[in-house]
Amino acid sequence: MHCPISMKSMAIAMSFATCTFLCVSGTAAVPDADKAAIQAEIGKRHDESIKRLQDWIALPSIAAENRSYPQGAEYMAKLAREAGFQQATVITTDGKPGVFATLDAGAKKTVGLYFMYDVKQFDPAEWSSPPLEARVVDKPGLGKAIVGRGAVNQKGPEAAFLAALHAIRGAGKKMPVNLVMVAEGEEEIGSPHIGQLAHRPEVEAALKKTIGVFMPSAMQDPGGVVTVSLGAKGVVELELVASGEKWGRGPSKDVHSSLKAMVDSPAWRLVKALDTLVSADGNTILIDNYPQPRPLNAAEKAMIAKAAAAKSEEQAKKQLGVQHWIRGCRRTNASNHSRQ
Repeated sequence: MHCPISMKSMAIAMSFATCTFLCVSGTAAVPDADKAAIQAEIGKRHDESIKRLQDWIALPSIAAENRSYPQGAEYMAKLAREAGFQQATVITTDGKPGVFATLDAGAKKTVGLYFMYDVKQFDPAEWSSPPLEARVVDKPGLGKAIVGRGAVNQKGPEAAFLAALHAIRGAGKKMPVNLVMVAEGEEEIGSPHIGQLAHRPEVEAALKKTIGVFMPSAMQDPGGVVTVSLGAKGVVELELVASGEKWGRGPSKDVHSSLKAMVDSPAWRLVKALDTLVSADGNTILIDNYPQPRPLNAAEKAMIAKAAAAKSEEQAKKQLGVQHWIRGCRRTNASNHSRQ
């Protein structure tokens, strides 16, 4: 197993994050001299940016293992302060702590940031190089890449964003927007206490001033195409228990499976219940009153068509290890779809 982020991707992500926030304010075009100064600073700070990510990967916060808490939150706050946030506070919850940070650039607009500082568990035996070493290796098709737990999800993209802030400040420039960061340490276990963090009075008040929330992500494909996500899905976790005793027809204790010929099985009742949640192919949710997304408008369809035209469908399939998409469609051009 390996989770690489390429050095080229890191540099491009830094530049991309910089350009994104130079343009997001909706003000006049940024002078070429300012852009050049920031780009030069990115190159000058490349090695320190890589080292910052490697040091961060070396400190894994794993909620499922109660590992590196509160150290992970304290380190996240330190990274934010070093990147120019005037304040970064560790916020306690009933679970793992979060971090609330603000950067006041004196701008008219404010953008929210969602960060996570926790990572998944790992088995070193499954890795091509030590997962906490963040070793720089040569990866076919990528060039030099960092391999480590969190290099892609999610410390690499976040470190690239922080590196962009370092570059802007190092060039003597100011951000065109203010920033409000909320960083949690439990994303990999379903974010059970994110509400306690986001709804803290001071945090909620700051978030209400934002025009939107941005999450740095590994959105560059090997061909160089960069995607910015304009929305995200949520997650719902639940547990269904089938009890023969409460049902009244199944057993009230464990019995041998051979007795299925005589005794109703709660397990099969559970399977049948699960089967009602989706359509026969498993692709359409059939839950009563399940909220449906609004239809795409013309502008959104145009953006999707433009993005689709720039990406390689075959490369995307290869990356995911699939031969067909969920609806059995393939793209024939930017605006036409046909059945395979």
